[in-house]
Amino acid sequence: MKIAHNLAQTKEKLCKVILKYAENVNKNTVIEILRNCCKCLKYSKIKRLERFMNMIKVMFVCHGNICRSPMAEFVLKAMVKERGIEKDFIINSSATSYEEIGNPVHRGTRKKLGEMGIPCDDHRAIRLTKEDYDSYDYVIAMDSNNLRNIDRIIGSDTENKVYLLLDFTDRKGQSIADPWYTGNFDATYNDIDEGCRGFLNKICN
Repeated sequence: MKIAHNLAQTKEKLCKVILKYAENVNKNTVIEILRNCCKCLKYSKIKRLERFMNMIKVMFVCHGNICRSPMAEFVLKAMVKERGIEKDFIINSSATSYEEIGNPVHRGTRKKLGEMGIPCDDHRAIRLTKEDYDSYDYVIAMDSNNLRNIDRIIGSDTENKVYLLLDFTDRKGQSIADPWYTGNFDATYNDIDEGCRGFLNKICN
């Protein structure tokens, strides 16, 4: 009896850890642990896991994760908050390269988001991982070079999760220019705003 009781306590503690760090847990892992631990979980914890499983998980990707992808991340976060559906989403961004890892959002992106009244937190550039492909429902790139580099990282898009952001508009297949080179953050913002609106319209209708 004591062994069984200790095992139940261990399972419950493990589930609490998973709930705390749920954003970074592989979906299949969560399902398996939920199956194994449901008898020792309170109903409220099971419902929290179920809500996590039903959330729409979006990863925006660009080359360095300091200009376009964080801009898309914060634009989409602002849009879902405005619609009152922010609890239905997990939205993040990452890079395909190591060049800017740990660096903050580019001042041009931060300035443009500020002009539009969109908050920009203390985001630091991170790199996309193979595990992210399992954890997210949508991996959304900014240009064709990003697509090629994403493919090198994840192996192959076996679940059809990888898109260009403008694929959700009438400009399917087109790229969003990198303002790090062009200096035109206004044009980049307009493209990203259009793409994010198209994305929401697609998945919310």
